[in-house]
Amino acid sequence: MRRFDESFSPVVRRHVVMLTIARTTANAAYRFAPPFLATIARGFDMSISQMGIALTVSELTGLASPLIGQRVDGMTRRQAMRLSLVGVAVGAVLAGAAPNLAVFTFAIIVLGAAKVGFDVALSAWIADHVPWNRRSAVVGFTEISWALGMLVGVSSLGLITAVLDWRFAYFAAALGVLLLAWRVSSRLPAVDDVVHQHDEPDTGEHGVLRPGSWLAIASCFTLMGAIQCIFVTFGPFLEDTFGFTEAGLAAVGFSLGLAELVSSTSSARFTDVWGKQRSVALGATIMIPSALLIALVGDRLGPALIGLALVILGFEFAIVSLLPIGTQLVPGRRGRGMGLLLGAGTLGRASVSIAATRLYDIYGVEPAAVGSALFAAATAMLIISHGRRS
Repeated sequence: MRRFDESFSPVVRRHVVMLTIARTTANAAYRFAPPFLATIARGFDMSISQMGIALTVSELTGLASPLIGQRVDGMTRRQAMRLSLVGVAVGAVLAGAAPNLAVFTFAIIVLGAAKVGFDVALSAWIADHVPWNRRSAVVGFTEISWALGMLVGVSSLGLITAVLDWRFAYFAAALGVLLLAWRVSSRLPAVDDVVHQHDEPDTGEHGVLRPGSWLAIASCFTLMGAIQCIFVTFGPFLEDTFGFTEAGLAAVGFSLGLAELVSSTSSARFTDVWGKQRSVALGATIMIPSALLIALVGDRLGPALIGLALVILGFEFAIVSLLPIGTQLVPGRRGRGMGLLLGAGTLGRASVSIAATRLYDIYGVEPAAVGSALFAAATAMLIISHGRRS
């Protein structure tokens, strides 16, 4: 493609679009539940807070991300991606067929763990083929899959939900993921053709966490906690406060996907120039006043949607800028480093899901929005400290 010229690896130019599409389908399946939490809860005759507990239990499985990262390091990238995509499809089928909340929880555990595996494998593949000082351009490109997962994927699944049922939406997502699993398996090389000789910032001891890396890991915890406060409450908030239907939520999801797309493409363009830590801090800083706007004037639809879009925009810019740092945390073990980063992010999401949904049931969206602002402020401070030590 035109964006990646001859200075990029031929492997990157040949396969990055396909891998981005594959990740888009996986993200759509993964991101479907939070905006339609109230709809799914009605299907099981459960409350929002009970669904929040289910999400928290599923998120806790992400604590296995470091182990998943080690497993990815022991496989070819193609094997890891194929296995992970099949796992996402299996999880989506189980979710759609779930007869009760317990089975649904197990299904999204499978889906989430498999999605982590694909993310780790893709990040390691990028680190294998792209030098550090150009890596954010490729990561930013592949991260448009997060935005497209909402913009195209979740919006489409929302329309399926409005016409048929949320269960059919999960089945459709599974079919799409399986098709891409076959495509990835047939197109990527059977063995890695990589040369691990990039201009890394410093080598460090092989397999040992670099000094100060815990600051970056902690910043992923707080950043994911910040966005989870919003993710698990904005769907019920729009339904309860403004009477949004499933079709209306799909339209909002489309709009939020546009904001994410702007952030992903901006990160691909600017993060390598501005610096990765500085870019993370900028995105987190944007989230602070945006979340507070929701807390202060959330009873008015216009300001609430503006605040929501800006929170998403800031988060996406921050997370896309943070991900390349993960592959550098453990010299010689890119999968393990990404696993540690993603594991911390998973713990951050799990830590707030129950509290945010329970507080929403009692007090509304305001506590979740304030919590999002506080977590975002902590993210900015942590990542700036990491930049000074790295």
